[in-house]
This record gives sequence, C-alpha cells and structure tokens, in this order.
Amino acid sequence: MKRRTSRAGTDPVPAPLRGIIPMLLLTLLVVALAVPAGIAIAPAFLGPDRSADAAKPAPPWQQAPTRLSSPRGTGGIGPLSASAAAPDAGPLAAQLNDSLKTDGAGTITGAVQDAATGQLLFDRSGDEARVPASNMKLFTASAALRVLGPDRRFSTKVVAGSAPGSVVLTGGGDVLLGAGESAPGAVVGHAGLATLAQATVRALQNDGVSGTVTVLLDDSLFSGPPLNPAWSPDDVAAGEMAPLYPLATNSARFDPAKTTGPRPQDAAMAAAEAFTAQLTAAAAAAGLSVAPGVVRAPAGAGSGPEKSGPDKSRPGKGDVRVLAEVQSATVGQQVDLLLRTSDNYLAEVMGRMTALAGGRPGSNDGAIAAVLQQLKDMDIPTDTLRAEDVSGLALANQVSARQLTDVVRAMTSGKDTRLRAALAGFPVAGLTGTLGDRYTDASTAGGAGLVRAKTGTLNTVIALSGYVVDADGRLLVFSFIGNGLTPGAANKAALDRAASVLARCGCR
Repeated sequence: MKRRTSRAGTDPVPAPLRGIIPMLLLTLLVVALAVPAGIAIAPAFLGPDRSADAAKPAPPWQQAPTRLSSPRGTGGIGPLSASAAAPDAGPLAAQLNDSLKTDGAGTITGAVQDAATGQLLFDRSGDEARVPASNMKLFTASAALRVLGPDRRFSTKVVAGSAPGSVVLTGGGDVLLGAGESAPGAVVGHAGLATLAQATVRALQNDGVSGTVTVLLDDSLFSGPPLNPAWSPDDVAAGEMAPLYPLATNSARFDPAKTTGPRPQDAAMAAAEAFTAQLTAAAAAAGLSVAPGVVRAPAGAGSGPEKSGPDKSRPGKGDVRVLAEVQSATVGQQVDLLLRTSDNYLAEVMGRMTALAGGRPGSNDGAIAAVLQQLKDMDIPTDTLRAEDVSGLALANQVSARQLTDVVRAMTSGKDTRLRAALAGFPVAGLTGTLGDRYTDASTAGGAGLVRAKTGTLNTVIALSGYVVDADGRLLVFSFIGNGLTPGAANKAALDRAASVLARCGCR
C-alpha cells in the first residue's frame, strides 16, 4: 500500500457539513489570541454548541458580538484575560486519555501546554521521537518566516543573453507562477508568465531588437539532487513530490484546479515552455518572432552588453541586464498556503530558499541545516530530532510532540512576532484546508470552527498539532502523534476528539 501524505488542496464541503455552515458563518467570532504582553495572534472561530450540557450559556468569547468593537491603539483587539484559569492536569489527562485510543495497532503520544506560561498540562510520552508526517512543515514555516521574513517576495526575471536576440528566463524561487497574466489578489498565479512575456517584448522593442528571439532557461539556483533519496518512489509517482526546481507553475502542477495526481517531472522546463508560448503571442503583435524550443543555459548565461547593476538575487552571477521581472506572493502568504494545503513541493522549495538566504547551498542538506539552526535559535531542543527532509514526506524523520508544541507556542506567544504570520494558515476544524472534511460527527463537533491545527498523514502515521482557546478562555497549544497504526483504520477521529476536548474543556 502506498504511503501518502496529507492531501494538498481544500476539499469540497461534505454534505454533512453544508447544513451547519450558514449557522457557523452567522455566529463567527474573531478572537484575538495574545500573551499577557498584549501581542495579538490569529483568531479562533466559533463552532456550534455541541457540548453535553447544551443549556449552559456559552462564555462571552464564544458568543456572537452585538456590536462592533471600538478601535484601540493600533486597531488590535484586547488580549485574552490573564485571569482565565488553565485546566487542571488531572481532569484534563483523564479526558484526553479516554479520547486517544487507537483503532487497531499502534500508539499515540501527546503534549498540551499553556501558551502563555509554557506549563505542561498533559504529557503522554511527549518527549518520545516519532515520525511526524507533515507536521514537519511547522518547523519549515517558522524557519522561513524568521530568515526570509513574511514580506519577502521571490523574483522571476528575464535577462538579456550573451548572444544578440537571446533572453534568459531566470528562476528565483517562485514555484507558484501562473501561465496567464499576473493576479495581484492571488497567491498561486500572483506572478504571471503572460505579464512577464509582455514586459519582455516591450523591453526588446525599446532596445531595437528585430528578427528572431531565442529563449534560454537558467534554473541553476538550487543545487544537489532534485529528488531526496529518502522519498518513496511510489509517493513521487503519485504526485506527492516531484524533482525540485526554482521556478514552476502552480506548485509544479499541470492544472491549478487539480491538486492531486502526478506532477511534471521537469517543472522548470514546463514553465519555460509556457513562457515561450506567451512570448510568441506577445512578440507576434510587435513584429518579432520567437525560435521554437527552450535550451537550458549554464549559470550566468545572462550577461548582455548593457548593464543595469548586479543581480544580487543570484550570488556569483555578475552584472546582467534585467529586461522584465515579476514577483511572487509574500513568504507569509506562501507559508499560509503550504500549511493549509500541506503542499510538500512548496514546503521543500521554501526550505531551500531559507537555506540560500542564510548563506547555505539551496539543496536538501542545506534546507535541513537551515531549519534545524532556526529551531536551536528558538531554544527548541533538537538533540533527539532527526530530519531527512523539511516537508515530512520521509518516514525517517523523528520528532517529539513536545518539540511540536514548542514551535506552535513560539508562533502564538513567543517574542518573535514574525512567526504570527503562520497562524492564519493553520486549517480550521470542519471549515478549511486539510481539516475541511473533519469534525463533522457528534464526538468531534465540539471542536468545529474552534480548533486550528496542522495535519499529518502517512500510511501508518497521523499527527495533529495546533492551538485552541478552551471554554474558560485559556489559549492552549497541543500535539498528538500516532505511529505504527493499522493502515486505513479510523484513527484521525481519535486526534480530533482529543482536540475537541481541549476546545470545550474547563477541566477542573
């Protein structure tokens, strides 16, 4: 049986959920989660009252507002009350242990921390190293936000080639290119190849170029093997991963509307061919022609006679003349996407871009080293952590639940506010991303709309790490990891039940 990661892409809303979505939307409440210092974080969202005691009034922070809040200071909402009580460890453990029962073989470890104080409220072998599946992406997201910053964008450029009439399409890390015109409001397709082609033709016209234009491809930004030997060939064939390049359309997908199935095995060349098609169309209107086919150029092929200063995004490339350029969505937006859809390809590219920004090679080893260094800098112990990739597709990864709660706590409540940019990307239980089709039955509906967590799924592995505000208004971070499970068994529900316990629990 094939090992598979969490699905990339938001599933259609399942039929059991359609009836409650209008009620969810009507009762949606934005909650600012913050440390006592008052740093606001991303909101939790209301779900329906499915508790055993439905007659008990919901606490104020889980009720629909009757009026808009007045702006305060910079417009942020006030922090959660510092007087909200944390759950008692004993009653909480009793409920969680009752929920965390496997269906068949295997075991589940877990940890729950109070976000404000770091107090460990639940510990079930929380320091034991386990296969984390796609929860590995939480480490990659935090490293990217710390090193690159949430506002960083990646550039895809066309530069003048060394031969007259030649242009070089140069990859700069944007694998979310669109084939059409740039879409400023989008993440996938924020930078469009048609827009890049049109700008290239205008630049060529201004330079007085005539005749036939030749397109070359420079995708030399990354180094090392494009495929990690730790990945299963079955997973690659199924489209969970593909050879990594520093430019691609639709996160190396043939169709932006299809986020499953096989991927192109040469995503950079596929993007270059799409660019050439757009350039051909734009050039025809300007009286130019474009030679068929694209040739890979050696690194530094762009070295036309006219100079516009060094291209600092490509170390060692020297002076080049940039003819046209498009920029990606921000790193923060891309991190949201990779967490929400659990996109392995995008996560691995983000790891390599993080490595390059830190002065390391843009390779698998460089990405791993960059991520581990950031965890150490965040004071997250890494002695027991083993990383074979930065997406979580490799079964050789070893991570503890406590390490995952530590990184989620850093995102929600740590001093580095750049990490707050990751919070909106956590899937919302029953509503978005890889949690969109979960939390729909009576045992888990108490967490619907409230739990925000990153999923992880391999053949015998499940994981769930995230954050939630409990019934007393206390922000909790959690991680549950199941390993050695019976393939195909109903174990996701156990993790969802546990997270729902946290959402509805005062537990005293």
